[in-house]
Amino acid sequence: MSRDAITPYSAAADMLAALNAGSVTSRDLVDLCVERMRRYNGELHCIATPNFDGAAEAAEHADRRRARGEAGRLLGLPLTVKDCIAVRGLPATGGVLERARAISPRDAPPIHRVREAGAVILATTNVPPYASDWQSHNDLFGRAANPWDLGRTPGGSTGGGAAAVAAGLTPLEMGGDYIGSIRIPSAFCGIFGHKPSYSAVPGTGHFPLAPLPNPVPPFAVIGPLARSARDLELALDVAAGPDIGEEPAWRLTIPRARHEVLAGYRVAILPSIPWLPVERSITGVLERLAEQLRSVGATVERAQPLLFGDLRDHHKLYVRFIGASTSGRRPPEVRQQVIEELRATGDEFQVAMASGLEAIGGDIGACFLLREDYRAAYREFFRDWDILLAPVFPVNAFPHTTLPEQERFFDVDGVAVPYDRGGVYPGLANLSGQPATAFPAGLTGDGLPIGLQAIGPYLEDRTPIRFAQLVTEAFGGFVPPPDFP
Repeated sequence: MSRDAITPYSAAADMLAALNAGSVTSRDLVDLCVERMRRYNGELHCIATPNFDGAAEAAEHADRRRARGEAGRLLGLPLTVKDCIAVRGLPATGGVLERARAISPRDAPPIHRVREAGAVILATTNVPPYASDWQSHNDLFGRAANPWDLGRTPGGSTGGGAAAVAAGLTPLEMGGDYIGSIRIPSAFCGIFGHKPSYSAVPGTGHFPLAPLPNPVPPFAVIGPLARSARDLELALDVAAGPDIGEEPAWRLTIPRARHEVLAGYRVAILPSIPWLPVERSITGVLERLAEQLRSVGATVERAQPLLFGDLRDHHKLYVRFIGASTSGRRPPEVRQQVIEELRATGDEFQVAMASGLEAIGGDIGACFLLREDYRAAYREFFRDWDILLAPVFPVNAFPHTTLPEQERFFDVDGVAVPYDRGGVYPGLANLSGQPATAFPAGLTGDGLPIGLQAIGPYLEDRTPIRFAQLVTEAFGGFVPPPDFP
């Protein structure tokens, strides 16, 4: 592959192939990305903390290693990291002003692994405060914008990273997903993102989780965003493995994808949720993809795990977990005020969140038992199916808003939907720890990306990733945003 064949929109795998062939250097790639960042970050506000000098030094070191005949799975590849994940020598602010100088003394385990594999860290990327919004705006780095429409959000909380990948500022981003924070930005920006199976990739070093090694949140994970599905697998293969304290015996061998051609896949389309409308543009591409899959021989039907029902109980359990795992961030008097405000709404999901915020040990234990029922239902379901195909979010990238969160609504084809309902579709994979891959599925009439998610069997992460790769190879994948040539 020649130097001229590499562009800002080249896949990470193609950049590595060019490095292996000697047609480009790591310093070439770093300079290419840095030039893009300097040119476009003033519009996108997607970069949090640059590491340009450190990246140049690391790139030159990678080039010397290659000259000596050394190898590394990511040797010389530039990438970015979400500004919630510990990167040695850089702040992990989590979008919080008080953490502007919170320099990380060491890498989070997944970042250590990609660095050991030879990756070059260009910068950290913008997030909302505490990684807790589907916009990426904070007082430190401003409001990250969507490269498809600067007046719209790139998503959150890995919003800056998704915008950077989509606009050709970086080939790969290491992000995090707790309530869709990888998949939603990927869908909004027209790229690929993978939420790994829970426990497949270490969670240590991800703010605002506990700073202790090997934290045990119910479903938070670290994972990659990229412009191709094969790049997701490339990153996952490096980042996956034991967390701190598990290294003596813990081993992970992610099995091969269940099928290598689309005709072999058994694809379940999630039935519509009666109480949660979804934009017609999203349901339209979902139906179109179902027909395309049938046309190439895949088995496609509407189906879901038996325990799902209308998904009300599933989502209430999910938000109870969210409340319980975030309650420690608030002083007791503030937490009590929030609980009272949530209960006063009378909304069943807000009340469930309140119950999580005030949960004690026995309550949380009961939640884990209910969660196991859903995990068992998924295991049974994936005996008959390979993929559960669903929307990522009820709307596409929405306009920036500064309204208080409780006053925000989505306009779903003229229907006002409460803002917190955005977590329903991501929760399909988070609650039970399933792997899920977001992938681009088309464009709206106004030219915005539409993304879908493929949910797969636990610890069989290659299956949804390979499915997304095959779908986009057959029917179209990443398209660069037109205003970022």
